[in-house]
Amino acid sequence: MKALVFERNVARFLAARAVSRLGSGRAAGIGPLRLADVEPPELPGEGWVHVRPLLSGICGSDLATIDGQSSRYFEELVSFPFVPGHEVVGTLEGPARSAMGSSLEAGTRVVLEPVLACAARGIDPPCSACAQGNTGACERVAFGHLRPGLQTGYCADVGGGWSTAGIAAHSSQLHAVPDHLSDNDAVTVEPLACAIHAVMSAGLREDDLVGIVGAGTLGLATVAAISTLSADGYIPAPRATLVGGRYAHQRHFAEELGATAVFPEDQLARAIRRHCGSKVIGGPSLRGSVGSRLSSGADIVFDCVGSAGSIEASLAMTRPRGRLVLVGMPGRVHLDLAPLWHREIALVGSYAYGIEPGGRHAFDLAFEVAARCRAGRLVSATYPIDRFEEAIAHAGAAGRRGAIKITFDLRGAPNRQGGRQ
Repeated sequence: MKALVFERNVARFLAARAVSRLGSGRAAGIGPLRLADVEPPELPGEGWVHVRPLLSGICGSDLATIDGQSSRYFEELVSFPFVPGHEVVGTLEGPARSAMGSSLEAGTRVVLEPVLACAARGIDPPCSACAQGNTGACERVAFGHLRPGLQTGYCADVGGGWSTAGIAAHSSQLHAVPDHLSDNDAVTVEPLACAIHAVMSAGLREDDLVGIVGAGTLGLATVAAISTLSADGYIPAPRATLVGGRYAHQRHFAEELGATAVFPEDQLARAIRRHCGSKVIGGPSLRGSVGSRLSSGADIVFDCVGSAGSIEASLAMTRPRGRLVLVGMPGRVHLDLAPLWHREIALVGSYAYGIEPGGRHAFDLAFEVAARCRAGRLVSATYPIDRFEEAIAHAGAAGRRGAIKITFDLRGAPNRQGGRQ
């Protein structure tokens, strides 16, 4: 069986970091990632089952890891060597129970909820966050009977989605895929759940003006979450949802998914200014540079990029006492936080998911959003695992190459008996 294995190798890490300055995803062949022969991960105990990946996505956090650009904050929250891949749709290799408690037969398609929280780690009683269903905030991701790993795809004990050998998954991580969803739809459920959590915890009020910075996978998932959840009454309907996207195909998808209006990224601040009647402080440029900002701004801005430039621009277009939600994963960034202090902006992070306000799980809602929005069309290309360098390079340049989501396709891989699926 084959898997992409990420090892602790300082020399290769530094080489990847240097090469990635030329473009994200270009370092896959020289960094700590390698294609290896592996055995299926052992099941850690009762309640565990093997899941065979069908599709597994490549996300921004994966790219940051491969590029050597991820934050050192995560060093104690992962264990090596690990198999990446946490956006997974796969099939059960044995009977199991779902995260919601229903019985699942072998062969059932499931989406993996990758957080390795208290239940998966055999910790009882659970931490306060897990006890409330907020598994994304689990306090025990470095403890229990598993080695450290905040998610599947970053833990040496359970495998990951970039593999033909399968994943060890706990029942608390399993969500059955409705029959009407395609594999492409299902592989978008995990990023949709992230966006749903961000939107439902943002404190959105009726008639708020919303800005979304970035129209890659997470930005488009956030658009879909706002449009679908507000139409269904789960959240108040905003006055307008304005989106800034770098590439034309991203802006096209944002319109189709329900954005009120879509603009090139460097025109979003001007659009927000027109909608709220703001004045400009510091000159005509609204590209997020120091000294150029709005006197008012959007009530809530979702930053779906996480770079220093995107956070700075987002701060410049958020109104005083507004809220800036970091949906895209940031790393070490250099920022002037004077506007955060002076304008009393609430800067909040949004990670993972769980039981959301109203009592429904983010994954249940994500299945509905995926179906309504036909989210599978965001999957632009799939690659077999042995073409991982091409796949990761494509993902790193997705916007420039007219793509959104790139995935590994494991459906034609040999099974453990030597046949093919």
